[in-house]
Amino acid sequence: MKELNEIRFNENNIQLKDNLVRGGILPEKASELNRVITIQGDTVIEGAVCAKKIEIENGDTQVKGAVYTQLELHIDSDAKGEITFEKCVGSADSVVSMASNCKLNFHSDINGKRVSLYNAFVAGSIYADNISLENCVVIGGVFATQEIELSNCVIGTFNAPSVRISQIIQLLLPSAFSVEKVMPAPGTKMYNLSLADLGSLFKGGEQSPESGKIVMNPFVDEQTTSLSDDQVQKTVRCYSVIGKVLAVDLIDMDKFQNHFLLTAASLGPQLLTTYNMGIDAEGKNVEMSFERIRDFFFDLMLGKIEVQEMNSSFNIAQITGTL
Repeated sequence: MKELNEIRFNENNIQLKDNLVRGGILPEKASELNRVITIQGDTVIEGAVCAKKIEIENGDTQVKGAVYTQLELHIDSDAKGEITFEKCVGSADSVVSMASNCKLNFHSDINGKRVSLYNAFVAGSIYADNISLENCVVIGGVFATQEIELSNCVIGTFNAPSVRISQIIQLLLPSAFSVEKVMPAPGTKMYNLSLADLGSLFKGGEQSPESGKIVMNPFVDEQTTSLSDDQVQKTVRCYSVIGKVLAVDLIDMDKFQNHFLLTAASLGPQLLTTYNMGIDAEGKNVEMSFERIRDFFFDLMLGKIEVQEMNSSFNIAQITGTL
Protein backbone atom coordinates (compact mmCIF):
# COMPACT_ATOMS: atom_id res chain seq x y z
CA MET A 1 0.00 0.00 0.00
CA LYS A 2 1.23 3.51 -0.80
CA GLU A 3 2.18 6.10 1.81
CA LEU A 4 -0.93 7.48 3.49
CA ASN A 5 -1.78 10.94 4.75
CA GLU A 6 -3.03 11.28 8.32
CA ILE A 7 -6.41 13.00 8.54
CA ARG A 8 -8.66 14.45 11.25
CA PHE A 9 -12.23 15.59 10.69
CA ASN A 10 -15.60 16.42 12.20
CA GLU A 11 -17.78 16.66 9.10
CA ASN A 12 -21.05 14.77 8.65
CA ASN A 13 -20.16 13.45 5.19
CA ILE A 14 -16.65 12.02 4.99
CA GLN A 15 -14.67 10.98 1.93
CA LEU A 16 -11.44 9.06 2.40
CA LYS A 17 -8.74 8.40 -0.18
CA ASP A 18 -5.03 7.79 0.48
CA ASN A 19 -5.73 8.45 4.17
CA LEU A 20 -4.63 7.01 7.50
CA VAL A 21 -7.17 7.53 10.27
CA ARG A 22 -5.60 7.38 13.73
CA GLY A 23 -8.23 6.01 16.09
CA GLY A 24 -11.85 5.49 15.11
CA ILE A 25 -14.68 7.39 13.45
CA LEU A 26 -17.33 7.60 16.15
CA PRO A 27 -20.12 10.18 16.60
CA GLU A 28 -19.58 12.71 19.39
CA LYS A 29 -22.91 14.52 19.03
CA ALA A 30 -26.41 13.76 17.74
CA SER A 31 -25.88 15.33 14.31
CA GLU A 32 -22.95 13.01 13.63
CA LEU A 33 -25.18 9.94 13.91
CA ASN A 34 -26.21 10.58 10.30
CA ARG A 35 -22.67 10.47 8.92
CA VAL A 36 -22.14 8.89 5.50
CA ILE A 37 -18.61 7.59 5.01
CA THR A 38 -17.30 7.00 1.48
CA ILE A 39 -13.96 5.22 1.09
CA GLN A 40 -12.49 5.75 -2.38
CA GLY A 41 -9.41 3.58 -1.85
CA ASP A 42 -6.00 3.20 -0.17
CA THR A 43 -7.34 3.87 3.33
CA VAL A 44 -6.52 2.49 6.78
CA ILE A 45 -8.81 3.13 9.76
CA GLU A 46 -7.14 2.04 12.99
CA GLY A 47 -10.20 2.16 15.26
CA ALA A 48 -13.92 1.44 15.30
CA VAL A 49 -16.38 2.97 12.85
CA CYS A 50 -20.01 3.95 13.43
CA ALA A 51 -22.00 5.66 10.68
CA LYS A 52 -25.40 5.83 9.05
CA LYS A 53 -23.97 4.34 5.86
CA ILE A 54 -20.55 3.18 4.71
CA GLU A 55 -19.71 2.82 1.02
CA ILE A 56 -16.41 1.42 -0.20
CA GLU A 57 -15.67 2.27 -3.82
CA ASN A 58 -12.27 0.64 -4.07
CA GLY A 59 -9.41 -1.08 -2.22
CA ASP A 60 -6.98 -1.27 -0.72
CA THR A 61 -8.95 -0.66 2.46
CA GLN A 62 -8.30 -1.88 5.99
CA VAL A 63 -10.54 -1.30 9.02
CA LYS A 64 -8.90 -2.51 12.23
CA GLY A 65 -11.80 -1.85 14.61
CA ALA A 66 -15.41 -2.97 14.82
CA VAL A 67 -17.90 -1.58 12.28
CA TYR A 68 -21.57 -0.65 12.71
CA THR A 69 -23.98 1.05 10.29
CA GLN A 70 -27.61 2.08 10.66
CA LEU A 71 -28.46 1.49 7.01
CA GLU A 72 -25.87 -0.32 4.95
CA LEU A 73 -22.29 -1.36 4.50
CA HIS A 74 -21.95 -1.46 0.73
CA ILE A 75 -18.98 -2.40 -1.45
CA ASP A 76 -19.26 -1.32 -5.09
CA SER A 77 -19.50 -4.14 -7.63
CA ASP A 78 -16.53 -2.79 -9.62
CA ALA A 79 -14.24 -2.44 -6.58
CA LYS A 80 -10.75 -3.91 -6.88
CA GLY A 81 -7.87 -4.58 -4.54
CA GLU A 82 -8.08 -5.97 -1.01
CA ILE A 83 -10.68 -4.95 1.57
CA THR A 84 -10.25 -6.21 5.12
CA PHE A 85 -12.34 -5.92 8.28
CA GLU A 86 -10.31 -7.16 11.24
CA LYS A 87 -13.12 -7.21 13.80
CA CYS A 88 -16.87 -7.82 13.83
CA VAL A 89 -19.14 -6.06 11.35
CA GLY A 90 -22.75 -5.21 12.18
CA SER A 91 -25.59 -3.41 10.44
CA ALA A 92 -29.16 -2.63 11.42
CA ASP A 93 -30.04 -3.31 7.78
CA SER A 94 -27.66 -4.81 5.21
CA VAL A 95 -24.09 -5.85 4.44
CA VAL A 96 -23.66 -6.14 0.67
CA SER A 97 -20.76 -6.86 -1.70
CA MET A 98 -21.11 -8.20 -5.22
CA ALA A 99 -17.55 -7.26 -6.26
CA SER A 100 -16.05 -10.05 -8.37
CA ASN A 101 -12.52 -8.58 -8.61
CA CYS A 102 -12.15 -7.70 -4.95
CA LYS A 103 -10.32 -9.71 -2.26
CA LEU A 104 -12.78 -9.32 0.61
CA ASN A 105 -11.83 -10.54 4.10
CA PHE A 106 -13.83 -10.57 7.33
CA HIS A 107 -11.66 -11.70 10.25
CA SER A 108 -14.63 -12.03 12.60
CA ASP A 109 -18.45 -12.31 12.66
CA ILE A 110 -21.01 -10.49 10.49
CA ASN A 111 -24.40 -9.52 11.88
CA GLY A 112 -27.15 -7.80 9.93
CA LYS A 113 -30.72 -7.98 8.71
CA ARG A 114 -29.62 -8.94 5.18
CA VAL A 115 -26.18 -10.20 4.16
CA SER A 116 -25.30 -10.68 0.48
CA LEU A 117 -21.69 -11.52 -0.37
CA TYR A 118 -19.72 -12.62 -3.40
CA ASN A 119 -16.13 -13.88 -3.34
CA ALA A 120 -15.70 -13.24 0.40
CA PHE A 121 -13.75 -15.02 3.14
CA VAL A 122 -15.33 -14.97 6.62
CA ALA A 123 -13.23 -16.31 9.49
CA GLY A 124 -16.19 -16.18 11.90
CA SER A 125 -19.93 -16.76 11.44
CA ILE A 126 -22.78 -14.89 9.73
CA TYR A 127 -26.03 -14.03 11.54
CA ALA A 128 -28.94 -12.40 9.67
CA ASP A 129 -32.58 -12.72 8.64
CA ASN A 130 -31.70 -13.41 5.00
CA ILE A 131 -28.29 -14.54 3.76
CA SER A 132 -27.10 -14.95 0.16
CA LEU A 133 -23.58 -16.24 -0.52
CA GLU A 134 -21.85 -17.04 -3.80
CA ASN A 135 -18.24 -18.21 -4.19
CA CYS A 136 -17.67 -17.65 -0.47
CA VAL A 137 -15.80 -19.37 2.36
CA VAL A 138 -17.22 -19.20 5.89
CA ILE A 139 -15.18 -21.05 8.51
CA GLY A 140 -17.94 -20.75 11.12
CA GLY A 141 -21.66 -21.14 10.60
CA VAL A 142 -24.30 -19.45 8.43
CA PHE A 143 -27.35 -18.76 10.60
CA ALA A 144 -30.54 -17.11 9.30
CA THR A 145 -33.95 -16.55 10.86
CA GLN A 146 -35.67 -16.74 7.45
CA GLU A 147 -33.74 -17.93 4.39
CA ILE A 148 -30.26 -18.91 3.21
CA GLU A 149 -29.13 -19.11 -0.43
CA LEU A 150 -25.77 -20.78 -1.09
CA SER A 151 -24.01 -21.16 -4.42
CA ASN A 152 -20.56 -22.76 -4.73
CA CYS A 153 -19.49 -22.25 -1.12
CA VAL A 154 -17.36 -23.83 1.59
CA ILE A 155 -18.98 -23.29 5.00
CA GLY A 156 -18.79 -24.75 8.48
CA THR A 157 -22.51 -25.43 8.86
CA PHE A 158 -25.91 -23.77 8.29
CA ASN A 159 -29.17 -23.38 10.18
CA ALA A 160 -32.30 -21.66 8.82
CA PRO A 161 -36.00 -22.29 8.22
CA SER A 162 -35.47 -22.29 4.43
CA VAL A 163 -32.25 -23.22 2.59
CA ARG A 164 -31.57 -23.13 -1.16
CA ILE A 165 -28.33 -24.53 -2.56
CA SER A 166 -26.75 -24.70 -6.01
CA GLN A 167 -23.50 -25.77 -7.73
CA ILE A 168 -21.11 -27.32 -5.17
CA ILE A 169 -21.61 -26.93 -1.41
CA GLN A 170 -18.94 -28.26 0.98
CA LEU A 171 -19.47 -28.49 4.75
CA LEU A 172 -16.58 -28.47 7.21
CA LEU A 173 -18.62 -29.80 10.16
CA PRO A 174 -20.61 -33.07 10.29
CA SER A 175 -24.14 -31.62 10.53
CA ALA A 176 -26.35 -28.81 9.22
CA PHE A 177 -29.99 -27.90 9.96
CA SER A 178 -33.16 -26.49 8.43
CA VAL A 179 -36.89 -26.45 9.14
CA GLU A 180 -38.16 -26.99 5.61
CA LYS A 181 -36.48 -29.44 3.25
CA VAL A 182 -33.30 -28.15 1.64
CA MET A 183 -34.04 -27.14 -1.95
CA PRO A 184 -31.13 -28.03 -4.27
CA ALA A 185 -31.02 -26.70 -7.83
CA PRO A 186 -30.60 -29.30 -10.62
CA GLY A 187 -27.03 -30.58 -10.76
CA THR A 188 -26.16 -29.46 -7.24
CA LYS A 189 -23.53 -31.50 -5.38
CA MET A 190 -23.11 -31.49 -1.63
CA TYR A 191 -20.04 -32.81 0.20
CA ASN A 192 -18.93 -33.09 3.80
CA LEU A 193 -15.24 -32.49 4.56
CA SER A 194 -15.22 -33.48 8.24
CA LEU A 195 -13.17 -36.60 7.38
CA ALA A 196 -11.01 -35.00 4.68
CA ASP A 197 -7.27 -34.85 5.30
CA LEU A 198 -7.11 -31.07 5.15
CA GLY A 199 -3.79 -30.97 6.99
CA SER A 200 -1.96 -32.95 4.31
CA LEU A 201 -3.61 -30.95 1.54
CA PHE A 202 -2.56 -27.70 3.25
CA LYS A 203 1.02 -28.94 3.34
CA GLY A 204 0.91 -30.18 -0.26
CA GLY A 205 1.36 -33.83 0.75
CA GLU A 206 -0.45 -37.08 -0.01
CA GLN A 207 -3.89 -37.56 1.51
CA SER A 208 -4.38 -40.37 3.98
CA PRO A 209 -6.12 -43.37 2.37
CA GLU A 210 -8.47 -43.39 5.38
CA SER A 211 -9.67 -39.85 4.61
CA GLY A 212 -11.87 -38.19 2.02
CA LYS A 213 -14.94 -36.11 1.35
CA ILE A 214 -18.34 -37.70 1.92
CA VAL A 215 -21.04 -37.32 -0.71
CA MET A 216 -24.24 -36.01 0.87
CA ASN A 217 -27.74 -36.41 -0.47
CA PRO A 218 -30.15 -33.97 1.22
CA PHE A 219 -33.02 -36.38 0.62
CA VAL A 220 -31.22 -39.42 2.08
CA ASP A 221 -28.96 -37.94 4.77
CA GLU A 222 -31.90 -36.26 6.48
CA GLN A 223 -33.05 -36.90 10.04
CA THR A 224 -36.32 -35.29 11.14
CA THR A 225 -36.96 -34.40 14.77
CA SER A 226 -40.19 -32.97 16.20
CA LEU A 227 -39.91 -30.63 19.17
CA SER A 228 -43.02 -29.61 21.07
CA ASP A 229 -44.33 -28.11 24.29
CA ASP A 230 -47.81 -27.21 25.46
CA GLN A 231 -48.22 -24.49 22.84
CA VAL A 232 -45.75 -24.95 19.98
CA GLN A 233 -44.66 -27.87 17.84
CA LYS A 234 -41.61 -27.49 15.60
CA THR A 235 -39.90 -29.82 13.13
CA VAL A 236 -36.15 -29.65 12.63
CA ARG A 237 -34.34 -31.42 9.80
CA CYS A 238 -30.73 -32.43 10.34
CA TYR A 239 -28.43 -33.24 7.41
CA SER A 240 -25.63 -35.19 8.96
CA VAL A 241 -22.84 -37.68 8.34
CA ILE A 242 -22.24 -38.16 12.05
CA GLY A 243 -22.92 -41.89 11.72
CA LYS A 244 -20.07 -42.23 9.24
CA VAL A 245 -17.83 -40.07 11.42
CA LEU A 246 -18.49 -42.24 14.46
CA ALA A 247 -17.92 -45.40 12.43
CA VAL A 248 -14.40 -44.36 11.51
CA ASP A 249 -13.67 -42.59 14.79
CA LEU A 250 -11.45 -45.53 15.67
CA ILE A 251 -8.96 -44.05 13.22
CA ASP A 252 -6.47 -41.54 14.65
CA MET A 253 -8.14 -38.46 13.15
CA ASP A 254 -5.78 -36.06 14.93
CA LYS A 255 -3.19 -36.77 12.26
CA PHE A 256 -5.49 -35.06 9.71
CA GLN A 257 -4.93 -31.79 11.69
CA ASN A 258 -8.38 -30.53 10.63
CA HIS A 259 -9.30 -29.11 14.02
CA PHE A 260 -5.97 -27.29 14.26
CA LEU A 261 -6.43 -25.79 10.79
CA LEU A 262 -10.04 -24.67 11.34
CA THR A 263 -9.26 -23.25 14.79
CA ALA A 264 -6.34 -21.25 13.40
CA ALA A 265 -8.55 -19.97 10.55
CA SER A 266 -11.34 -18.88 12.93
CA LEU A 267 -8.95 -16.96 15.20
CA GLY A 268 -8.94 -14.08 12.72
CA PRO A 269 -7.33 -11.01 14.32
CA GLN A 270 -6.33 -13.08 17.35
CA LEU A 271 -3.85 -15.00 15.21
CA LEU A 272 -1.05 -12.86 16.58
CA THR A 273 1.56 -15.58 16.11
CA THR A 274 2.37 -17.34 12.87
CA TYR A 275 2.04 -21.00 13.78
CA ASN A 276 4.05 -23.84 12.29
CA MET A 277 2.11 -26.84 11.01
CA GLY A 278 5.10 -29.05 10.33
CA ILE A 279 7.05 -29.90 7.19
CA ASP A 280 5.59 -29.81 3.68
CA ALA A 281 6.33 -32.15 0.76
CA GLU A 282 9.46 -30.15 -0.09
CA GLY A 283 10.86 -30.27 3.45
CA LYS A 284 10.03 -26.66 4.29
CA ASN A 285 8.23 -25.38 7.37
CA VAL A 286 4.51 -24.74 6.77
CA GLU A 287 3.54 -21.38 8.26
CA MET A 288 -0.12 -20.78 9.11
CA SER A 289 -0.76 -17.14 8.31
CA PHE A 290 -4.23 -15.73 7.65
CA GLU A 291 -3.40 -15.10 3.99
CA ARG A 292 -2.19 -18.65 3.42
CA ILE A 293 -5.25 -20.16 5.13
CA ARG A 294 -7.55 -17.96 3.03
CA ASP A 295 -5.84 -18.96 -0.21
CA PHE A 296 -6.04 -22.65 0.75
CA PHE A 297 -9.79 -22.62 1.34
CA PHE A 298 -10.44 -20.63 -1.83
CA ASP A 299 -8.39 -23.14 -3.83
CA LEU A 300 -10.49 -25.85 -2.19
CA MET A 301 -13.72 -24.07 -3.18
CA LEU A 302 -12.59 -23.41 -6.76
CA GLY A 303 -11.44 -27.01 -7.28
CA LYS A 304 -7.74 -26.15 -7.60
CA ILE A 305 -7.18 -28.48 -4.63
CA GLU A 306 -9.10 -31.71 -5.04
CA VAL A 307 -10.22 -33.82 -2.08
CA GLN A 308 -10.47 -37.53 -2.75
CA GLU A 309 -13.81 -39.24 -2.10
CA MET A 310 -14.12 -41.33 1.04
CA ASN A 311 -13.98 -45.07 0.44
CA SER A 312 -17.45 -46.36 1.23
CA SER A 313 -16.20 -49.65 2.70
CA PHE A 314 -13.91 -50.41 5.64
CA ASN A 315 -13.16 -53.33 7.93
CA ILE A 316 -13.89 -52.69 11.62
CA ALA A 317 -11.89 -55.77 12.68
CA GLN A 318 -8.87 -54.57 10.72
CA ILE A 319 -9.06 -51.06 12.22
CA THR A 320 -9.49 -52.29 15.80
CA GLY A 321 -6.65 -54.76 15.32
CA THR A 322 -4.22 -51.91 14.73
CA LEU A 323 -5.12 -50.09 17.96
